[in-house]
Amino acid sequence: MNTIMRKSVLGIAGLAFAGGIFAGPATNAEAASVESVKPVAVVQADKPGVDKAKLIPHGVQGEQSRIDLDSEQVANVKAIIAATKKSDMDERAAVVAIATALQESKLENLGHLGDRNDHDSQGLFQQRPSSGWGTVEQITDPEYSTKAFLKGLKQVDGWQDMPLTKAAQTVQVSAYPFHYAQWEQQAADLVAEHWNN
Repeated sequence: MNTIMRKSVLGIAGLAFAGGIFAGPATNAEAASVESVKPVAVVQADKPGVDKAKLIPHGVQGEQSRIDLDSEQVANVKAIIAATKKSDMDERAAVVAIATALQESKLENLGHLGDRNDHDSQGLFQQRPSSGWGTVEQITDPEYSTKAFLKGLKQVDGWQDMPLTKAAQTVQVSAYPFHYAQWEQQAADLVAEHWNN
């Protein structure tokens, strides 16, 4: 009986061994095909970062507001950043411009609003043709209106060292001069996100 048992055990072990050989490659092939379906992590070199200390050098003033942006508003953010670069100005200038546009239009390129309009103010920065900002066609062009705003900002001595709301107000001459400050953090976040795109 020992001999029969020994043969049975060896037979079972042999089948297990043979099964392992035959099943092994199939199992490995299956594992290889499953692994090939798994997403592969692609490591990209990081884009050069934006110096965040330059974006808000004085810290934010007061409570901050934030709105969700749709694709049109994001496109206007990118247009402001592109115009800032074309004007040979830095990230801080883009922060001031975007915060200003957030206050003036919520980054929407506004046409004439009829009775709700502030005089003849239009575009991202609510610039007025009657105040010499340009024609309606010009001030409703995001690149033109941004460059016009930045031209005004360049003329403000020491704007880089001013709190955002003072720099913006000096250009815009708003009836609500302190409202620009509430958008500084969101503007800085948008510049950090889109400056190097």
